Amino acid sequence: MQNTLYVVVPCYNEQEVLPETARRLRDKLQYLMNRGRISRKSRILFVNDGSRDGTWEIIERLHIGNHLFSGLNLSRNRGHQNALLAGLMYAKDRADMAISMDADLQDDIDAVDEMVDKYLEGVDIVYGVRSSRERDTFFKRTTAEAFYRLMNALGAETVFNHADYRLLSRRALEGLSQFREVNLFLRGIVPMIGYRTDVVTYERGERFAGESKYPLKKMLAFALEGITSLSVKPLRLITGLGFFVFLVSLFMILYNIIRWVTGNTVTGWASLSCSVWLIGGLILLSLGVIGEYVGKLYMEAKGRPRFLVQDVVDEQD
Repeated sequence: MQNTLYVVVPCYNEQEVLPETARRLRDKLQYLMNRGRISRKSRILFVNDGSRDGTWEIIERLHIGNHLFSGLNLSRNRGHQNALLAGLMYAKDRADMAISMDADLQDDIDAVDEMVDKYLEGVDIVYGVRSSRERDTFFKRTTAEAFYRLMNALGAETVFNHADYRLLSRRALEGLSQFREVNLFLRGIVPMIGYRTDVVTYERGERFAGESKYPLKKMLAFALEGITSLSVKPLRLITGLGFFVFLVSLFMILYNIIRWVTGNTVTGWASLSCSVWLIGGLILLSLGVIGEYVGKLYMEAKGRPRFLVQDVVDEQD
């Protein structure tokens, strides 16, 4: 086996950090190739997700200067998950293994060595997991950990403190290609593939340059996407909530009958208004959750392409 490795890096407006990211990844792959752990056909694949800055021009220059760098240019911005999938599906037919990571250099590149070692031992999926969150602010740490706990509690199986830094073997990539969802949440889909898995822990660093692409608002939207794409548990919670409210209403009916029998028939506006607001809020919440699932079905039924590739720069093509 040649042990060809593709490192897939989605990029959106990363012109500030991309040259440094390219340098560090080049040095890492050269190191592994010189020691015979990966093939000379290995590549660093940057996926430009419709960037509005000079990201694609930098990728083209990197490829011209060193054919170790390859690039995909998507026709428009399709979001991080679709850009990542585009790179992985491109690598599927060219690599024995693929490692996905972000361009911001927060993922420890040195963890690649241990990921490759585990692949050579026969592991198909290796998750990069943060060893701690001590460098995060209290707010960031609390919301991030709440994100993973909420996802798992609502039925979206994820690996705690794991983002999208992982190694997938060709067999795992083939398995991933069989998932046809338009609404992508790879952190939940990859654990569904199965096969032999393992974990590599690493210390996550500070972003080298630029700004985060996942502020709180996007993280909340990302969580909603993952939950509704992978689990029907919210619908079951609505059913349980409806049953609970029905039981409460039975007790209220019994309470009013008792008051009528005892002659205490004076009713207060507070209990009535609270009941109306409660039921109205529950109905709107339930309709919102159901509408989210109906919207997902609508998008899945259309079967639109998840991404379109406009340009490719790769020595092997």
